[in-house]
Amino acid sequence: GRNGMGKSTLLRTIVGHLRPVSGSIRLGNGEIGALPPYRIARAGIGYVPQGREIFADFTVDENLRMGVLGKRGLGRDVPGWAYDLFPILGERRQQLAGTMSGGQQQQLAIMRALVGMPDLLLLDEPSEGIQPSIVHDIGTVLKRYAEERHLTILLVEQNLDLVNILASRALFMENGQIAETLSDMGRLASDDTLIHRYLSV
Repeated sequence: GRNGMGKSTLLRTIVGHLRPVSGSIRLGNGEIGALPPYRIARAGIGYVPQGREIFADFTVDENLRMGVLGKRGLGRDVPGWAYDLFPILGERRQQLAGTMSGGQQQQLAIMRALVGMPDLLLLDEPSEGIQPSIVHDIGTVLKRYAEERHLTILLVEQNLDLVNILASRALFMENGQIAETLSDMGRLASDDTLIHRYLSV
């Protein structure tokens, strides 16, 4: 959907940063709508907010350790596979995160969420401000990881290239409501009317 339609608000409500006014939010068989954010994270939801929100004055390694902090059974150290998935993070593990490029910071933000071993990953505009080749690489890595680990991804995104890599279904939002659901992802490339209705400014 276009800007201001409620997409980021939806994600922030799911992870407990905003309290729902009505209705319920369920994960599996449990109600999570009234839980604080740290309990929602422990329940199995990872979140990468728009703008990344990394700890700029922490090293890459310190940022990633924040992702396992407080998660039962994960210990205190960054798992080796984290640096295998995005090798640039291994090369920069002692570098201050704030000195890295936007694409590298986005990889760090995503990996910080993944090391917590979520069942559901929420991504809010992960392509924002990143060059297309890096966006494609991130999408390819995430798709492979999600398939191997049976991870569900809820993606808020206007970059159709990334959507086509990751999504098996698309939902269009208008004024806080789901206006249309699309299971035929081929229509994203072929139906100009659909794109104009929900995405064009």
